[in-house]
Amino acid sequence: MGGSQINTQILRARIADSRAVWIAAVAIPLMLLAPALWNGYPLLQWDTGGYLARWYEGYLVPSRSTAFGLYLHFGEDSAFWINLGIQALATLWVLQLTLRVLGMARPWRLLAIALVLVLTTALPWLASMLLTDIFCGLSVLSLFILVVHGERTSTAEKCLLFGLTAFAAATHSATLAVLLGLCAVGWIARPFLRGRISVSGLTQGSLTIVAGAALLLSTNCALSGQLAWTPGGYGVAFGRMMQDGIVARYLRDHCPQQQLKLCPYRDQLPATADQFLWGNSMFNTLGRFEGLNDEMGFIVLHSLAEYPAWQVEAALAGTAQQLLHVATGEGNNVWLGHTYGIFERFLPAQLKPMRAARQQRGHLDFTAINTVHVPIALASMLLAVILFGHGLTRRPFDDLTLLAGTITFALLGNAVTCAVISGPHDRYGARLAWLATLVVLISAFRHFTSRDEPSLPA
Repeated sequence: MGGSQINTQILRARIADSRAVWIAAVAIPLMLLAPALWNGYPLLQWDTGGYLARWYEGYLVPSRSTAFGLYLHFGEDSAFWINLGIQALATLWVLQLTLRVLGMARPWRLLAIALVLVLTTALPWLASMLLTDIFCGLSVLSLFILVVHGERTSTAEKCLLFGLTAFAAATHSATLAVLLGLCAVGWIARPFLRGRISVSGLTQGSLTIVAGAALLLSTNCALSGQLAWTPGGYGVAFGRMMQDGIVARYLRDHCPQQQLKLCPYRDQLPATADQFLWGNSMFNTLGRFEGLNDEMGFIVLHSLAEYPAWQVEAALAGTAQQLLHVATGEGNNVWLGHTYGIFERFLPAQLKPMRAARQQRGHLDFTAINTVHVPIALASMLLAVILFGHGLTRRPFDDLTLLAGTITFALLGNAVTCAVISGPHDRYGARLAWLATLVVLISAFRHFTSRDEPSLPA
């Protein structure tokens, strides 16, 4: 083949890629927001109202980040479509940057991978929802890029990655815990990785946690006047221990010697933490978090000391269960009474479009969707672990092994954190399971495409 023919083919390939860039830039955000576009309004969840109210109520409530509340308030005038636009564009950017640092930056690959993720995982539902969950998965990828492949990004990209990771850490304590755990694993593993992870990269990654904590404290102070962490840790942990039967055992062992408010209710405790904290239970009668927080903290700490073996057993069982809880849509297809109440009180102008959405008219059913999402998520998680294990047998470790390891530890850390603190929920698993599918897709493309194919910017 002559040189002119080769040049012509390369030119045609570049033109095709240039067109594909524009197609991907338009098509991927639209695919990611397809659930919201179909719904006619951003998707809501039971917790959404608590975040929305932070700007208006001016005080701290358990497990509701003021940083994320301010982010939602920013998009109110657009009926929150600005927020969804940010989430879709951030997802597009992080996906293409992940492929770029792995040497796979071709637009058609990005488009194909995004299409599979949209059809087989919770990703578009997360991007279409007014909730913190989309940032959990994105921050794992942004931290990976910042720590492992920072030298392949520009200064501006490093700043954006740092900001995204710090913001995600400030949106939810579980996300912060997962990122902190990944940084800890990075520092421990660094001596064994033969220079694959730099001190500067790990330092930058670790500083995102510090920045996220500082952001949360500053927004808490700005909105409430209190320089304090978001409350609720003891209450959520108490709910998990109650669900495992530990609280009932403690009350039986110590009532009435200890004059606890819950003693009269020790034989009437609900079966689940959700029923206790968010249902019509004695928790409401006794003043909710304000009235019971000190007592719940007391019981949590003393239960840890008195029943350590039971606590460990419950934590291990909960972690195993959490790894299997990956269904899409938890908290979306139920009556969102608290969130609706927040709209009625603070956002009356949004009531008409919100109530007209398919979600609020009972048209949201994830049964058929989860016949695809759940097996794909579980299979992907297993394959990601296998890819990581296989990569460990090779020296030196390649970048796909490092990504698979990052996702594996993120999934495990997320399962431990959520199971120990609040108990297994499908929502907690679904928000990260799509990362495992991404790893499997990247591995498949590497296996079935030519490795010496020239890489062009996506």
